[in-house]
Amino acid sequence: MIFLGLVIALAAVVVGTAVVLDDTGEAQLTLFGDGVPGVTEQWHVFMAGAVVAIVFVAGAGVAALGYKRAIGMRRELRDLRDEHEQSLQTLEMERRKLQQALAQARREMDEAPVPAQRVAPS
Repeated sequence: MIFLGLVIALAAVVVGTAVVLDDTGEAQLTLFGDGVPGVTEQWHVFMAGAVVAIVFVAGAGVAALGYKRAIGMRRELRDLRDEHEQSLQTLEMERRKLQQALAQARREMDEAPVPAQRVAPS
C-alpha cells in the first residue's frame, strides 16, 4: 500500500513537471510533447493542475495509510511476542513449582515408616 501511494504521488509529480516544462503557449496544454485536446483557456490549465494536485494528495494519503498500518502491525506483533514470552515464563515457573512439589511428596513417602504386614499361616 505504501508503494502504491508513492507510485501515484510520483506519477502526479512527473505529470505536473511535464506540463510545466512542455507548456509554452498562453492557453495551450502540452503533455510529453503532445497537445491535450479540449484545453483552450487558462482556467482549463488551472483545473488540470488542480487535478494533478488532487492525485498527488491522494497518492500521499494512500502511502501514509499504508505506513500507519505497517506500524500498527509491527506494534501488534511486538505485543503478541511479549505476551507469548510472558506466558512461557509463567508456565516455566509453574513447572518448577510442580517439580518441587513432586520431589517433596516423594521424599515424604520415602521417609514414612512402612507398616509391617502380617503373614497368614499356611
